[in-house]
Amino acid sequence: MSARRSPGRRPPARRPRKRRPSRRKRQEEQQLLVLAGGGLMAAAVVWAVLSWLVANWWILIVLGAAAAVGGAVWGHRLQQQRAWDRVRQQALRYGLPQLDALHHRDFEYAIRDLMLRDGCTDARQIGGAGDNGADVLATDPLGRTWVIQCKHRKDGDRGSAVGTPDLQRVNGTARQLYGADIVLVVTNGRFTTRCAPLATQLHMHLADRRTLATWAGGGRPLWELLPKIPAPRRSR
Repeated sequence: MSARRSPGRRPPARRPRKRRPSRRKRQEEQQLLVLAGGGLMAAAVVWAVLSWLVANWWILIVLGAAAAVGGAVWGHRLQQQRAWDRVRQQALRYGLPQLDALHHRDFEYAIRDLMLRDGCTDARQIGGAGDNGADVLATDPLGRTWVIQCKHRKDGDRGSAVGTPDLQRVNGTARQLYGADIVLVVTNGRFTTRCAPLATQLHMHLADRRTLATWAGGGRPLWELLPKIPAPRRSR
């Protein structure tokens, strides 16, 4: 005979199972604890350093004085270096055999250095892929912008002559892209007979081997050696 439940009596309710936190949540909690611990440790280190510096304030004075002396020494050396650079630039001379022996890229740097020697403090070499015919850019002390194309010949004036296509190439971009006041083609070789009339027509300037020798081997700036140079744009 089966036992009967007494009326009004309910079976005990089941307690809900506690869900265990997921692995991802546990990892996030661990990361937060690590970050919090690291932050507290960093704060403790900073506090300890500040406390030590406050107690030893004289060290800050010593470090400041050392930094000031070091800065003054560095500044003095920098001024000396710039002064020596100016001296070397002013004494720069090239002979034609030296220029003939250069690689064409080094020839461009030599032309840049000669412009620096003559006071074009912003002279820079830009020759290479996509140079649009310009190898050296410079602004002379009277404010005129120079765009220079360099044509190096390994055999000097015995090499192939520079022709009109070279003039047309640089003339087509020098003023439009670079705002040139003076467009110059310089070579350690020679120009074809058609170059001089075209240069006059295009208001360009040519420096052949003879002009280059006078410029590179002497102390006169290039604008004193070329005819019909435009008037100064501004004084510096």
